[in-house]
Amino acid sequence: MATPQIVLPGEYIPAGQIPTSQKRRIGHGLRPDPDTGSFMATIGGLLDVDWRKKSAQISTPNARYIPKPGDLVIAQFRASSTDYFHLFINAHSPQAILPQLAFEGATKKTRPQLKANDLVYAKVVSAQKNMDIELSCVNPSTGKAEPDGLGPLTGGMVFDVSPGLANRLLKKQNVLAMDDLGARLQGGFEIAVGRNGKVWVDCPEAGVKGICAVGWCLRQMDETDLGEKEQKKLVNKIMAEIERG
Repeated sequence: MATPQIVLPGEYIPAGQIPTSQKRRIGHGLRPDPDTGSFMATIGGLLDVDWRKKSAQISTPNARYIPKPGDLVIAQFRASSTDYFHLFINAHSPQAILPQLAFEGATKKTRPQLKANDLVYAKVVSAQKNMDIELSCVNPSTGKAEPDGLGPLTGGMVFDVSPGLANRLLKKQNVLAMDDLGARLQGGFEIAVGRNGKVWVDCPEAGVKGICAVGWCLRQMDETDLGEKEQKKLVNKIMAEIERG
């Protein structure tokens, strides 16, 4: 795997380093220069290019999370008004609003009845400066919660991770330990990852012991840069501790 390129604000990136397809997606931190065909970095970070998905952006793995449309987040219910649920994403963001009917199949009679501190897995629809962030728990094109499994999260536990690890989990980049652990834990585990650095985990069969095992794995992966061999050793250590009780 190539070492990620570090770029600084104002630095120009040659067009050859960015996918050229008409369907390419140029994301956060890159601004095109129409005269040269190159791109300028508007923030400092790592040049993140995915040639398979034809996308490019500047990623800031350990930076403070800033909501963007399309992001998956785990939000905490705080209050409700006539038409909206009001939720907390993180201490640095405005409150989020979630229409009470923005759930799959929801009507005024069947909409969720959220209680204080309940968790919701949602997608950011709108995030504009000095305005409430708007969330939804349905795909706008299908009206369904799939494929992301959006909606209230019941049971389980939530772990705080860095936005960088959350991004890796969502992209399934260098997180082999999670797949290995899921294959070895009794019944596996359910997981929801929010770009805001929240990871919800539930282990219906392995119970609290399984949930804590996943949390331990997440913490070690977040604190230490582990390669494939180190991740396998970590899972072996976790499973040995579980077997010892």
